Amino acid sequence: MNYKLSRIILAAALFAATAPLFAQSNADVEALKKDVASIKETQQAIQKDIQEIKKLLTPRPAPGQVDPTNAVLDVTGAPVRGDKNAKYTIVEFSEFQCPFCGRHVHDTVPQLENDYIKTGKAKYVFLDFPLESIHKNAFKAAEAGNCAAEQGKFWEMHDRLFANQQALEPAQLTEHAKAVGLDATKFQQCMDSDKYAADIRKDIAEGSKLGVNGTPTTFIALSQPNSKVKILKAIRGAQGVAVFKEAFDEVLAPPATGKAPAAAKE
Repeated sequence: MNYKLSRIILAAALFAATAPLFAQSNADVEALKKDVASIKETQQAIQKDIQEIKKLLTPRPAPGQVDPTNAVLDVTGAPVRGDKNAKYTIVEFSEFQCPFCGRHVHDTVPQLENDYIKTGKAKYVFLDFPLESIHKNAFKAAEAGNCAAEQGKFWEMHDRLFANQQALEPAQLTEHAKAVGLDATKFQQCMDSDKYAADIRKDIAEGSKLGVNGTPTTFIALSQPNSKVKILKAIRGAQGVAVFKEAFDEVLAPPATGKAPAAAKE
């Protein structure tokens, strides 16, 4: 009888000793659950903030900036690369002395050429927009491009000038002309005549109407008859390939018909 009583007393003592531990363990679990719930709420709030930041960082016209969407631009006579009958046109306002334009030409344009120009989805048009106030050699370099086009070597000169952006003094332009195989005498006569200055000024004026105020500024456009294009998207600055891909995906996506997909044939 005493033995049973001893066992009962021992069991009671052990329960009394461990009960606070069980109680503490349950309290800790509940507190942990609350911490996890709080962390989840914080993560959701952070995700919401990230989405808001992305919206803020999405390029959009600045206050007072022209929205060029649906504007029609005449690109008659402009240098073209790719299929002239392509449905879409990439129109780039650029200049040869601009370092951002150089980065764009070296890093982004080759990928655009592989994905869209060589595949026939779009053609590429270059328009002059020299920023004379900050790049003293930009205007004459634009003239050099036009004078090279006169001899059928615009793109050769284009690539040469972008590869030598620190060497665009007038005398150096003649050396570049020789390097790409131009008749140096005819080239120099063309440069001295300033015969393409008015055309360059026209490009600048047309770009300004579309809200271009920096280079490079690129438009994705729908090709129209008679060398005209209808602007669909504007991409400002030297953006990465991903930005262009996203814009093209939107342009190339088939319009929603609202019809349910046809049932698969068995």
